[in-house]
Amino acid sequence: MRRIDLPPLWLLGSALLAWAQGRYLSLGLSFGGDWAQFLGGLLVGAGLLLMLLAVYELRRQRTTVMPHRVPDRLVQSGIYSRSRNPIYLGDVLVLGGLILRFDAVLALPLLPILTWVLERRFIVPEEDRMRRKYRADFARYEQKVRRWV
Repeated sequence: MRRIDLPPLWLLGSALLAWAQGRYLSLGLSFGGDWAQFLGGLLVGAGLLLMLLAVYELRRQRTTVMPHRVPDRLVQSGIYSRSRNPIYLGDVLVLGGLILRFDAVLALPLLPILTWVLERRFIVPEEDRMRRKYRADFARYEQKVRRWV
């Protein structure tokens, strides 16, 4: 189950729901205009950039990107000096951008739902594993760097 329980699949599922809502169940609701398309593109781009920066830093530090594994190192440099979870933040930004691009007004509740799923299924267990492995170092990191932003 762990092999298929991955954040990109949760993002994909949420994005497909948003697309379907925007395409088939708009109920005449719209964000209206080019500003939503532009902002949506910016959010998608920012989310992808965050993910790329995070993966780059994890690879540079020679540790795992996989969410169910214990990392070999506590990465605190690069984008991880600003956010403890930049990949998950990127997922939420990408979904927000796609909702705007798909003009899926009724899909907005997917943002807090995805955030909740990511926190409960991935972030909390990951941080618990790192807390056990890195103890004082993780405690200092947790005090210094916020979970999301």
